[in-house]
Amino acid sequence: MFSCTWLDISWSDEKQHVLAGKHSLKRRLRIWTLQCGVAQNMNELYDSVDPEVVLSLLVHKVILASLEQGVREGRLLLHDWLVILTVQYNEAHKLVHYKNRSSLTAQIDVAFSQCPELQPLPRLVFALFRNPLLLFHEEGVHPDYRIYLQCLFSALEPSSLHRAVYPVLTSYSTPDKLAYPRHSLSRAVLITSGSPIFFLDAFTALIVFYSSTADPTLPFPPPHDCLLWTEIHKLKQERCITPKLIFIRGGQDDATAFENYLIEEQDVDRSGITSVMGFVSFLEDITQSVLEYIKS
Repeated sequence: MFSCTWLDISWSDEKQHVLAGKHSLKRRLRIWTLQCGVAQNMNELYDSVDPEVVLSLLVHKVILASLEQGVREGRLLLHDWLVILTVQYNEAHKLVHYKNRSSLTAQIDVAFSQCPELQPLPRLVFALFRNPLLLFHEEGVHPDYRIYLQCLFSALEPSSLHRAVYPVLTSYSTPDKLAYPRHSLSRAVLITSGSPIFFLDAFTALIVFYSSTADPTLPFPPPHDCLLWTEIHKLKQERCITPKLIFIRGGQDDATAFENYLIEEQDVDRSGITSVMGFVSFLEDITQSVLEYIKS
């Protein structure tokens, strides 16, 4: 066991007796002492991982690297971090067997199938690569917008940062009935789920999307007294900034704002050439990098 000191800066509202009828805010510093257990091995360490906290630490490291050495260096750091984590995880679970450096037996597990706490990390890292924070200027990201994201992401607490990096996509069978609490950010979901209404929370934007195959009798936009609007109001009240609310009717309105968040498939340009790596290809690339790292 070990002790750590936790500093919590909070604000308290106190009345000043000297100036009648007025009050001011004072900052109070609270100090907590907590006892934490020490992991006995790597498996225990992995089991205690909080993926949202890891994401927050990664984002801060990547932002610093990008500011000091450029976006390319930030992307390399992120890629190498995931490769090394995957190598260490596979070795800890004895999935890699060495004969010599040029001869090894391995069934690389890039999905962290034996550790639920690590399983979100590849998808979060992939989403970071697809985020404007780490896209190059020639990919259409203005430097001022990147600076805005650096400031925003640096200030967000882990759960909010998670939504900003990998938005939450839910579906509704009607404005008053939730169909599924969370989908992957995949265009295929729009077809396979069978749901007519999708709600995407990207922290700075809230998007309500009606599928082009939705029953035309479903009210659009949804009525203000429905379950979906209740969720929208709740999220807006919880935010430190006011998110932009967008309603899109598939097949009639421009759906680009919504579709840009569906990042898991490969994007294909007008010539039919794949222009951006999808999630499956990303995992294949990490697998190859892990094998090269082990052999080196």
